[in-house]
Amino acid sequence: MVDRVGSDPQYDVFADEFLEHARDGLYNAHYDRPACLELLGDVGGRTVVDVACGPGLYAGELVARGARVIGCDVSPRMIELARQRVPSGEFHVHDLNERLGWLADDSVDLVVFALAFEYVDQRAQLLRELRRVLRPGGALVLSIPHPTGDWLRQGGNYFQTRVIEEVWSRGWAVRYWIAPLERTCEELHEAGFLVERLIEPRPVPAGADVDTERYQRLSAEPTGFLAIKAIPDPRRT
Repeated sequence: MVDRVGSDPQYDVFADEFLEHARDGLYNAHYDRPACLELLGDVGGRTVVDVACGPGLYAGELVARGARVIGCDVSPRMIELARQRVPSGEFHVHDLNERLGWLADDSVDLVVFALAFEYVDQRAQLLRELRRVLRPGGALVLSIPHPTGDWLRQGGNYFQTRVIEEVWSRGWAVRYWIAPLERTCEELHEAGFLVERLIEPRPVPAGADVDTERYQRLSAEPTGFLAIKAIPDPRRT
């Protein structure tokens, strides 16, 4: 068992396949994105940072809703795809274990961080950076694999934070952290955030036409994702 994920751009080798998979697939298009976009609310005229932006699927939706988008990803190929998809966006190749030096204090309204926190080793440092760049009244929307689902699939001690390695059904080899929900909430607290909402989303009805079996499972079991909206704690600077 390894104790770090590292900074290799794991998704770089299957970035184009991932775009095809996530554009209209059940887990991304009909489950994660609807939940996070709902938590973000009205983004018109607001500056949104898309952390681990991937091929720009969130960015495209946010721009269509009137936002100015700044994205980053550790994968150079993902950034190429995002720039092609969203020419008006500003995109950076960036290792999330490093400071967001290209963003000033109190410079953005919203941050969306979808299904990538688990790939970051310096989690507390990154959350502090996101707190730093958010304006007062801003918010972070974070989605992560449901810790219960991770535990049901991996077994062992639910409360043990550890790195696992898997090969997903499409042959994609990935390495990421699993942690109890308590750990994530404590990291948010220590970084100066208050959890405003925590939801366990269900897929939207259109997802039933994409994959009926998985749609039914995600509608009934805590084996998918959860999403958190966190706001800067005004009592802390």
